[in-house]
Amino acid sequence: MQTPAHWQSRFPAVLLLPLSLLFGTLAAGRRMLYRLGWLRSERLAVPVVVVGNINAGGAGKTPTVLYLAQALRQAGLQPGIVSRGYGGKVNGVAEVPITGKASQLGDEPLLLARNSGCPVFVGRDRVAAAKALLKAYPATNLILCDDGLQHYRLQRDVEIVVIDAQRGLQNGWLLPAGPLREAAGRLATVDAIVFNGTTAGVQKIAPDQTPTFQMHLLPAPVYRLGAKHEQRALESFTGQKLAAVAGIGNPSRFFATLRSAGLAVSEHPFPDHHAYSATDLSQIKADAILCTEKDAVKFAAVQHDVNIWVVPVVAQVVPDLVSWLIQRLDTAYTQSYGHQNPRG
Repeated sequence: MQTPAHWQSRFPAVLLLPLSLLFGTLAAGRRMLYRLGWLRSERLAVPVVVVGNINAGGAGKTPTVLYLAQALRQAGLQPGIVSRGYGGKVNGVAEVPITGKASQLGDEPLLLARNSGCPVFVGRDRVAAAKALLKAYPATNLILCDDGLQHYRLQRDVEIVVIDAQRGLQNGWLLPAGPLREAAGRLATVDAIVFNGTTAGVQKIAPDQTPTFQMHLLPAPVYRLGAKHEQRALESFTGQKLAAVAGIGNPSRFFATLRSAGLAVSEHPFPDHHAYSATDLSQIKADAILCTEKDAVKFAAVQHDVNIWVVPVVAQVVPDLVSWLIQRLDTAYTQSYGHQNPRG
């Protein structure tokens, strides 16, 4: 999403502080009701890892979930993924097939279903979605929740917060005066923080006792939309008249990736989860359009005659987030679920 300008500073945002105070009071009260047991939360039969954030706007949660899903499968676990399915039209709970439509199921869940190798279920009620997943895939021994840090009805064993290092926490105020869904002090209660991008100047956000990790999203070989077998290096587009399209949380990050590869592109940012039309594409004049994989799952349903290439990214995280997580899961399996980690 394109974040409001007033989130970058404290004026004129100060005029919205009364509303932020009300929002913060309600958010803190709701969390307290769950902690006291007055609102009911549910524990699943397998550990739950929530990947979320405390601020509105894209931070890199879905790439983090995808990275973890792939790595945990390689480590011998069998994760399943649940997501709200933002931008979709699901009533209740639904499985996300790789042949599904983003307009029905949401762009991020469809991207995860196609690339993770894991079952993916969507639903506003993450507890119901996770239960449906476990019933349909009983071999699943771990749930990854894409977003849902504030979905306290779902008990979790590990909380990982992702922060866009480029934006940080901006002015540090709660909605609507600032971007925060919960006060910055919430970071002291999570299990780990992943900074997406260079951390210079934002590392101080993390409490001293909280493990921190740094993630970089690196471009992989580019492929033609609708013909994934047709691949080429990103740098091979040098010298062409290019356009870049991004309907993600932080389009500027995608555009910067293309520039760092030596490409000159006309930039076309769209709102996060934007539902593209043929008109959106026909108005862009270029030899080729470069887009993210999140955009690609929506372009497939749009009639067009333009040359579109998809730029996938591969996450690199330091130090080793997966090893750290597996150690935390070893403890969870033993203490909360009464058996050893089921890795093969």
